[in-house]
Amino acid sequence: MNRSISRRPLLALVSLALPLACARTPGSSQANTHVTPEGQPAPVAVLAHPALTQAGGAAANIADIAEKAMPAVVNISLTKLSKVQGQMPFPFFFGPGPDQQERREQGVGSGVIVSTDGYVITNNHVVSDAQEIKVTLYDKREFDAEVVGTDPKSDVAVIRIKAAPNDLKPIAIGDSSRIRLGDVVLAIGNPFGVGQTVTMGIVSAKGRADVGIIAGGYEDFIQTDAAINPGNSGGALVNMEGQLIGINTAILSRSGGYQGIGFAIPTNMVSPIMESLKKFGKVTRGWLGVSIQDVDQELASAMKLPTSRGVLISDVQAGSPAQKAGLKRGDVVVKIDGQPVETTGHFRNAIALGGSDKSVKLELYREGKLQTLSAALGEMPQDKEVGAGSPGKGGPSGGLDGLSLSELTPEVRQRLNVGSDITRGLAVMRVAPGSPAARAGLRPGDVLLEVNRKPVGSVREFEEQYGKTQGNVLLLLHRQGSTVFVVVRR
Repeated sequence: MNRSISRRPLLALVSLALPLACARTPGSSQANTHVTPEGQPAPVAVLAHPALTQAGGAAANIADIAEKAMPAVVNISLTKLSKVQGQMPFPFFFGPGPDQQERREQGVGSGVIVSTDGYVITNNHVVSDAQEIKVTLYDKREFDAEVVGTDPKSDVAVIRIKAAPNDLKPIAIGDSSRIRLGDVVLAIGNPFGVGQTVTMGIVSAKGRADVGIIAGGYEDFIQTDAAINPGNSGGALVNMEGQLIGINTAILSRSGGYQGIGFAIPTNMVSPIMESLKKFGKVTRGWLGVSIQDVDQELASAMKLPTSRGVLISDVQAGSPAQKAGLKRGDVVVKIDGQPVETTGHFRNAIALGGSDKSVKLELYREGKLQTLSAALGEMPQDKEVGAGSPGKGGPSGGLDGLSLSELTPEVRQRLNVGSDITRGLAVMRVAPGSPAARAGLRPGDVLLEVNRKPVGSVREFEEQYGKTQGNVLLLLHRQGSTVFVVVRR
């Protein structure tokens, strides 16, 4: 039976139990020799697994690494209050039931000690709305804790152990940008509340920015096949040097349990968020003031770009840092501060984590030519984000391919709620099912602004530009307060 795949944050998370195949020694029960032409067994060299060697070349002992890291991982138990509607028998005869009542719920999770004065990193979904928090150390001592700050958009939270003992053993924080695919990692946490557990696996992928675990949030996950289960949320992902490189957060599962795909927030994202929460109790993010979308092969071809990678600027907000820096609609950003940018998720993360007092260097293509601009980031207003355009499946299409258009008469503006800021364009009134327009993702209510980078304000202008185009057509739409480029396949 097919089941939908769930992306589950772990209010409990595990690690991974990945059996590692090792070469057997000549004395093992399974033969590990080969026979010479003379019929005599020849010695076989047994090599250390390359993933289990430290940077200096010395063999890494998994038990030593676990023993070093485990005292920094804590179990978190908490109490939350939830509202439930009171029940009353025969409500029809006796009137409505009682008002909502409070119910106390228990939860468990994990956390990582990062300082000797009792600061602990965990997930926001572990401690959000908690009324009481208790932290249990590796040696079973239990302490009360309080929330220092939470950041739902990254699912990071910082708590502090009250009356912290002076013998806490914080973990060293590593550079998560140095990890490579195939690196062996340990996941440490409190799965299902059974107690501290260590599992082992490898780094399966990096930079998972569009998983959809944090709705509308910032994702840049390390993917691991370490076994992760409910209760392990907030636990440690540790490299072979015993350093923290990630905070275990979620699993991708059909059943709700471990199926080999777990996600951890990398420390290079966690660290600046943690410092901001400690200092200010909130996170201040950088703001550029653009709408963006991914570049695919169709867009690259339609815009005659020399690359199919990067992020397309589909709109620039008036008065924003982007406008002041000289960014324009149609620019394609390929690097930020020398680091490649390949998806809108990576772009959003880089801008947001830059902070409000930082200047960033943007390498971009404009009309086929590579340019470099510097932009001084502002502070993201609470009601704004770096907008990511969504063209739908494919791109839109024109009036000759299943699209009914109308000029922006006062009646059409009122009917479709088109604001006065849109001075020219054509309103999409209907889209024929199965047409190129429908396959491209055009919707009634869209406002068509450009055809092949040429503004259109009348049906005749549209037909002229659209009709003389050979092959795919590049359109610019205004949709729900933002603009987005789309490609019509003809």
